[in-house]
Amino acid sequence: MLEGLRIVEISSFVAAPLGGMTLAQLGAEVIRVDPVGGAADLGRWPLAPSGASLLWTGMNKGKKSVTVDFRSPEGREVVTRLAADAGIVLTNAVGRDWLTHEALSAVRPDLIHLQIEGRHDGTPAVDYTVNAELGFPLVTGPADHAAPVNHVLPAWDVACGLYAAVGLLAAERRRSRTGEGARIRLPLHDVALATAGNLGFLAEAQLGGRRPRIGNHLYGGFARDFTLADDTRIMVVALTGRHFADLCRVTGHTGTVAELARLLNADFAADGDRYRHREALAALFAPWFAGRALPDVEREFTGTSVLWAPYRRFHEIDLTGNPMLGEIDQPGVGRLRAPASPLDTGDRAARRAPVPAPRLGEHTDAVLTRLGLDAGSLRAKGVVA
Repeated sequence: MLEGLRIVEISSFVAAPLGGMTLAQLGAEVIRVDPVGGAADLGRWPLAPSGASLLWTGMNKGKKSVTVDFRSPEGREVVTRLAADAGIVLTNAVGRDWLTHEALSAVRPDLIHLQIEGRHDGTPAVDYTVNAELGFPLVTGPADHAAPVNHVLPAWDVACGLYAAVGLLAAERRRSRTGEGARIRLPLHDVALATAGNLGFLAEAQLGGRRPRIGNHLYGGFARDFTLADDTRIMVVALTGRHFADLCRVTGHTGTVAELARLLNADFAADGDRYRHREALAALFAPWFAGRALPDVEREFTGTSVLWAPYRRFHEIDLTGNPMLGEIDQPGVGRLRAPASPLDTGDRAARRAPVPAPRLGEHTDAVLTRLGLDAGSLRAKGVVA
């Protein structure tokens, strides 16, 4: 889909590498340039038994890898030539004047340059600090828990990486029409702030609302976890009136719920009333779940609109049968199940299989030779590795 698009990525950790990988999985040639010896994320956990970073290999599938001495003038010149040749730069590196849009566009005027930053004022921030200051850990967790609860998913990094991919494609489309390059700044804090605003969190607070902690309940609707007879825990979600009606019917509580609505002067066809009386409803349904094992619940819910799933650990996830997943032979790790792009165009034959991440510096010689540089001479001088 993106054949012919070339991107130079100078990055580490999650947001920028995910943006580059998203484009690589769609066919773009993404050249990740690291300092000699690797960037700070080269050994980031989780690790394979060999000690290889599973985060690094996961975030760099399908890319080419070049390693350059960023401290030497010759090394910086190599990166400049790579950027000029590609015409698109994605980076979250800061404090490097030679890597800015101003410096690189002097060599290629139509350069597209996307810089991921911490905050809009240029000060640093990472996913975990952004999450803390926007309030999410103080509305996460049990109602009686006083301390903040962080989640393990770096949601803002993920959203930022996907915004980066979209931003580069939008800028490239504009350049194809006008011939103009672009300087794009993408602050991580702004990504999180925009998301909080888009979801209504900020407006709710501005209008005087104070979001409570509600454990595993769904804010504004009916959903929560239940424990089964075999001690399995499942999440049950009734997003719509139809979902809730099916839940009542399957559990045999249609009449009881109707009587409860009458006694409480509630309308359980409405999201708000299902939420306001969530504890009473959950207490009504809980014995039904407590009396059944997982296979029983699965059988009862099959063919209904009820949304539900058992809680699982990562090692319990079924990785078979999904065409997005393939098997790669990852250098330094071994055979792995790995995802390709989740975008499915409907053409199974054209769907790209997952490609392993490169070894650090694996493509240095090939990429530099294409630029007309003497990779052997540069390597002998320590400019590249």
